[in-house]
Amino acid sequence: MAAAIRDYHAHVYFDADSREPARALREAVEERFEVEMGRWHEKLVGPHPRWSYQIKFQPALFDELVPWLMLNRRGLTVFLHPNTGQDLEDHRDHPVWMGELLPLKISLFEDD
Repeated sequence: MAAAIRDYHAHVYFDADSREPARALREAVEERFEVEMGRWHEKLVGPHPRWSYQIKFQPALFDELVPWLMLNRRGLTVFLHPNTGQDLEDHRDHPVWMGELLPLKISLFEDD
């Protein structure tokens, strides 16, 4: 039986050249949706290969937020994954990519 999805994280990736579109997207998401915004990281954090911020949202919002992100991501790459408590599988086996497919540092979740 599949694990239950508690919530989702959408990680918006940006760099120095795409900082302003990332900021504008963040503001638009905050205005339109009931989400929890993560910190703005202008450094590499966790398994993520670029600067990023996180959008945490509940499953009930998926049908509204995800299509909106697909159409309004301003050319940015968005990495979306469920949170089931199985970090490795959530990041490796169950993600949705919008834009460029980037390599994650999955080894952070693997058992030694």
